[in-house]
Amino acid sequence: MNKTNALRELDAAGIGYEVREYEVDESDLSGLHIARVLGEDPEQIFKTLVCVDEKGGHHVFCIPVNSELDLKKCARAAGSKRMEMIHLKDLLPLTGYLRGGCSPVGMKKLFPTFMDETAQLFERIYLSAGQRGLQMLVDPLRLMEHVHGSFADLVK
Repeated sequence: MNKTNALRELDAAGIGYEVREYEVDESDLSGLHIARVLGEDPEQIFKTLVCVDEKGGHHVFCIPVNSELDLKKCARAAGSKRMEMIHLKDLLPLTGYLRGGCSPVGMKKLFPTFMDETAQLFERIYLSAGQRGLQMLVDPLRLMEHVHGSFADLVK
């Protein structure tokens, strides 16, 4: 396994993690597929979504894979008036990550990052390790401390 930017960054910060590999199904890049393949609770597996506010500022939101992002709650958490998802074509140039492999760690730039408050219910959560087919199991508190992030109610 090659180390991704996300894993190298966690190593450099001294943040412990475990890596779980799974077979990618290009026809189903959903987090629910990942939960089924890994045999884990979908509430403990988080997806990373990138949004843009009314001023063009980018924000990162991590929510459970079985939940839907509430853009109004996201805007409130970020202190913005409005929030919308970025276009898929902009994801790779902006973050360095592909859809299905986007991690809140190791992006080209550190963006304001928010994680759904339910992550605090778990000692460790799964997030993309920065590549399709690779999940990292990490302490959400340490992760958010590292990216200077905040916990908030982000889902519908």
